[in-house]
Amino acid sequence: MSAQFRPSPVVKSHPRFLLLGVLVDAVQIPDVISQMELWIHEKTGCHSIAATGMNGIVEAQHDPAFKQILNATNLVVPDGMPLVWLGRRRGHVLPRRVYGPELLLAFLEKTTGQGYRHFFYGAEREPDVPELLVQTLKNRFPGTIVVGTHSRPRLLDREDDEGVVSVISRAAPDVLWVGLGELRQVRWMYEHKNRLEVPVMVGVGAAFDMLSGRRRQAPRWMREHGLEWLFRLLQEPRRLWRRYLIYGTQFIAYLALESLKLRKFGSSGGTSRP
Repeated sequence: MSAQFRPSPVVKSHPRFLLLGVLVDAVQIPDVISQMELWIHEKTGCHSIAATGMNGIVEAQHDPAFKQILNATNLVVPDGMPLVWLGRRRGHVLPRRVYGPELLLAFLEKTTGQGYRHFFYGAEREPDVPELLVQTLKNRFPGTIVVGTHSRPRLLDREDDEGVVSVISRAAPDVLWVGLGELRQVRWMYEHKNRLEVPVMVGVGAAFDMLSGRRRQAPRWMREHGLEWLFRLLQEPRRLWRRYLIYGTQFIAYLALESLKLRKFGSSGGTSRP
């Protein structure tokens, strides 16, 4: 049965700022929720939301195709405090980051009982995580409608991928929550956008692990002051050292080059000198 929708919310156009050639939407969680509800209500195609931090911005400098994918995403929201700080310096009002786990919880808190249908896809490292996540969410938000979960295998061939598309399509969710890690989920949503009739796909990264209880979240004071990276690095140094130490250094270097006008970062891919 289709969801019983309320009148379509009015959504203002989102301000944006250009960061190393990547367009970032200067929005907060309530803005994102309103936009999601509008897309669900209108059902005018498949839309994607990427929660992006420093890691995604740096990867966009290494891979021109990834930069194009980010700039083709419907909403690129600031999931890292460095993006929030830089957005503020550009004159935007950004009290807080759009943190993936908080976005998921806030959407369910606001909309549970409205008939929206949810599907959870991801967590390739631990296949039972989507199911654990769903149980946690249903306990917290009774009435949440979950129409499916699926764990991505580590090695995904064409047949497996077609199976995933088929499962999601049959379930007919209004929101597809994707937890494959920041870079992989952005690429996956782009590659599947024209193959899925889902109003909204949202990449929420580590939200699956954190909200299911498989990984600890950093204390709020660390998350609000740009120190979550240190907490996560201490938890998983072998997996995350490159992201935070190498990419973090490169992020600062790229910003310095741009500030000194030694390099221009175009929005269509790679970098070019002025």
